[in-house]
Amino acid sequence: TDGGSRGNPGQAAIACILEDPERGEVIREHYECIGIETNNVAEYRALVEGLRLARRYHPNRLICHLDSELIVKQINGEYRVKMSTLRPFFDEIKELSSAFPDISFVYIPREDNFRADALVNKALDLCTIPPKS
Repeated sequence: TDGGSRGNPGQAAIACILEDPERGEVIREHYECIGIETNNVAEYRALVEGLRLARRYHPNRLICHLDSELIVKQINGEYRVKMSTLRPFFDEIKELSSAFPDISFVYIPREDNFRADALVNKALDLCTIPPKS
């Protein structure tokens, strides 16, 4: 998953990619604009959407790759969630996670998250195009 904003806060978007690792096949992709938000809210909302998407396929094991070290450490219990605006997303992720028999959250460097990052930028480009008059 990935989330981003142009400005912080600014116009924000999310993206998630569900992939079958054994076949190396993309099962589903999702990207969308989410309005004016911070980077951290966008990262959390991307993970929420990714979990909702994955839940439809009932995987035996789910590995969530994120390029937000903060979010991964918060979800894994290494950091506390200090910002009250992030707590509802954290709680929703914990609730959604209970639907998976085996789930993990793994930090990956931004350069290794290029496909989700490209989808976020695609969404951001679409939501910043001025309407035709």
